[in-house]
Amino acid sequence: MWKAYKNGFKAWLQLEKSLSDNSVEAYLHDIEKLTQFLMLQKQEKEPSELTLKDLEKFVCWINELGMTVASQSRIISGLRSFYKYCQQEQISASNPTLLLEAPKTQRKLPDVLNFEEIEKIIAAIDLSKPEGGRNKAILETMYSSGLRVSEVVNLRISQLFFEVGFIKVIGKGNKERLVPIGRDAIKYINLYLQNIRTHIIIKPGEEDIVFLNRRGHRLTRVMIFLILKALVKIAGIQ
Repeated sequence: MWKAYKNGFKAWLQLEKSLSDNSVEAYLHDIEKLTQFLMLQKQEKEPSELTLKDLEKFVCWINELGMTVASQSRIISGLRSFYKYCQQEQISASNPTLLLEAPKTQRKLPDVLNFEEIEKIIAAIDLSKPEGGRNKAILETMYSSGLRVSEVVNLRISQLFFEVGFIKVIGKGNKERLVPIGRDAIKYINLYLQNIRTHIIIKPGEEDIVFLNRRGHRLTRVMIFLILKALVKIAGIQ
């Protein structure tokens, strides 16, 4: 779908910008990364349809791939050049890269949070929205049981044993373990299951997954990181 845009961008870089072959290939590789992400997300969007939020999710994804800050910044620079081309050629009326932030070495999520910081993050959740109740249940679960993000997104209702205060977790290498879960986490998971999740049209195959998005799919790791990043910012934690 993007082949024509890539070819046009390549010609623009060569003729308008007079870039070397290596530089042109580097820019095209940046756009290839974006289209790879869109395919994985099953999004068939044109350049004019992509929003700032879409590109922020993409940046989160390349960060998860383990790319260095320098590599991420270069890719963002490539996206900015691509959208300059799109605007000049009237492919896109808007430029979603204008407010796209390049990664900063000191703006990562804190490796370790103390009790006060965790309380601030949980307090920053907007409970007036359905996703707020879900997010509170997620954070309470992670805090109470020490689950990894990948374990939270794959947590199943059939793995909840609240009557004995435990949940069964399937971790790395498909290894199972029982971990204790606190009363607050149990309370907010039940509130989510009874008052929020029941109003979601659940996609086939996701019926047993605890935490779902509005479209009835399980959450992705990227989505959890975006939620945490937003709450850390609201809570004012450096």
